[in-house]
Amino acid sequence: MIDPSAYVAPTARVSEGASIGPGTHIGEFCVIETDVVVGSRCHLEPYVYVKRWTTLGDDNEISTGTALGTDPLDKAFTGERSYLVIGCGNKIREHYTISRGTKPESETRIGDGNYIMTSGHIAHNCVLADRIVVASCALIAGYVEIESDAFISGGVVVHQFSKIGRLAMVGGNTRVNSDLPPYFLYSDFNVAAKGLNVVGLKRAGFSTNELRELKQAYRLLYRSGLKQEKALEQIAALPSEHAHHLAEFIRNSQRGICRE
Repeated sequence: MIDPSAYVAPTARVSEGASIGPGTHIGEFCVIETDVVVGSRCHLEPYVYVKRWTTLGDDNEISTGTALGTDPLDKAFTGERSYLVIGCGNKIREHYTISRGTKPESETRIGDGNYIMTSGHIAHNCVLADRIVVASCALIAGYVEIESDAFISGGVVVHQFSKIGRLAMVGGNTRVNSDLPPYFLYSDFNVAAKGLNVVGLKRAGFSTNELRELKQAYRLLYRSGLKQEKALEQIAALPSEHAHHLAEFIRNSQRGICRE
């Protein structure tokens, strides 16, 4: 199950029930349990531990001391089979832990192109989309959902079942205990909206007109004095697809969105 072009260091331990793809590098003292799939051209630095029922796609870089597919930190966990599924092109830096799902046959899912920095944790049943940055020492609790291109700064703690929207940016040491609509900036110990994420949106290629409409949407949501549903009606009437996504995100919120 180890492709002939893969490299496995002499001190690494790879179970016979694991699959290692072409061109993958398994460093010294790594442990790969049974029922693990590692795709092509991945690079695992020394002392990486990949537990069973974990799948990694292609071109992932996993740094020293990381443990993937750990048992959930959840008293409801009964030890049955669940999964961690990681996509392609992710960088996961030193001393990070990501748990698999709690309920039998459930999963934690990480998308593509994410950059996850050091010394943090992503808990059971989280769903992270693509191109997200999670800075050092951030802690993401169970059942959290994060949409693509979000930026989670250092020391952020995210309460279970919270949802963070696309291209949202959360400042350092913020406590996220409600849903954060897409495209906006957030900070403070008790998370609060702080305006449009202009820098992130420009880097993502948003036009001047799109920025103008999202600024209008922010004012309608937080500063118009309208009740939320009335504000959402006006936001949804804007021509931008991003405004439509914003309105849909808020209408689907289960925890309620944070305030300004």
